[in-house]
Amino acid sequence: MASGASKLIPSDPEKVMVIRNLTSTIKICSVPFLRFGRIKIGGRGTIVQLASGNLAVFSPVALTETVKKELAGFGNGQVKYITALDQEHHIFLEPWHKAFPDASVIGPETLPGYRDKQSYGKIPQADWVLFKKGDMGSWKVSEEFDREFDAEYVSAHPNQELVFNHKPSRTLIEADLLFNLPATEQHSKAGVSATSGFLTRLACAINNTNGDATWQKRFLWYAISAGDRPGFNQSVGRIAQWDFDRIVPCHGDVVERDGKGIFKKVFGFHLDALRKGQ
Repeated sequence: MASGASKLIPSDPEKVMVIRNLTSTIKICSVPFLRFGRIKIGGRGTIVQLASGNLAVFSPVALTETVKKELAGFGNGQVKYITALDQEHHIFLEPWHKAFPDASVIGPETLPGYRDKQSYGKIPQADWVLFKKGDMGSWKVSEEFDREFDAEYVSAHPNQELVFNHKPSRTLIEADLLFNLPATEQHSKAGVSATSGFLTRLACAINNTNGDATWQKRFLWYAISAGDRPGFNQSVGRIAQWDFDRIVPCHGDVVERDGKGIFKKVFGFHLDALRKGQ
């Protein structure tokens, strides 16, 4: 782990992690997380049991003893896929891969080089499954994985987002594409309010899905997608065509229902532009 990461994550994740079953085939592990060491945005790992019994982990959090016990009793207990949902959500890839060395490590094409610059441990090249912009729409992981998940590589996002839809449960799994602050569940065992602090309150005011979600819509339009808005629009348009009802974000509370409606609302500017051919 790079030295700077210790300021972002809890010193004793075992004490503050909230683990629950979202469905019979999905577990989530929610933890406190401080953006820039100050803003409470929360973190979340998602574990999905495939039809084969194998497990797929998205945005892995700390591999605590409790998490290990949960894994052992879930599906066949074998983690076969470890996914960094973007080039920021990779802090715990190495300990998970050491615990499950036969697992494929999935991430955006930029991630290995990004990890090298930050002095993270090496993951063997043969174990990577990298999503590449040049393979647009034809990404492959494995037969069993591809059968259960829709996938999109939002390369136009500054963080190089990977977004997945678990088709059997109609659950969208994503990292930094959409926030649903405040991160109430993720800070529920931390002994502090999820909305305390000026910068956190400001982040919550912008990055929420309430009402018209005006500020998050504007932030995504004017800031996040400014570098390649046409490419961003195309990715969002493809995701909007998927069949999902629930959204599991890495930052903020789970959207338990009407996830697709909320997704279309938050990305309304982009979807309108796409319809106009922009």
